[in-house]
Amino acid sequence: MATLYVILLTLHNINRWLVLLAGVWALFRGFSGIRSGRAFVVADRRPVVAFVSTVSLQLVLGLLLFGLLGAQNIPVFAGARPSFQWEHLGLGVLAAVFATLASALSKRADGNPAKFRAMTTWTVLSLVVALAGIPWWRPLLRFFTQ
Repeated sequence: MATLYVILLTLHNINRWLVLLAGVWALFRGFSGIRSGRAFVVADRRPVVAFVSTVSLQLVLGLLLFGLLGAQNIPVFAGARPSFQWEHLGLGVLAAVFATLASALSKRADGNPAKFRAMTTWTVLSLVVALAGIPWWRPLLRFFTQ
């Protein structure tokens, strides 16, 4: 059980950085598309799809960790205020919802400016929520350690 916990925690930690990188990439494409007024092309879909994919994976890994620790009655964030584990979970779900909206609404919007605005707005909201939910007092990188 401890080995599975360490593996999931490591993957969850590493994927956090992929989420942030994909989010910055999506914002770069979104803001540059808004500023330039260019057409929304396949290359503009890639970063938002990468972002929603990494956020979704992060949520799944987090839920697996949450369930694993909950089944063992182990506090998820030892030393943190008691409500943080639920805040972390809720913010993770909300970030995933916002990232999904960034992808879905940018795909369905009418016109190039609307596509870029939807992508950028919902990505910003998702990243703000995700950044608020990161336990910054924990190690920034961990590789197969608790």
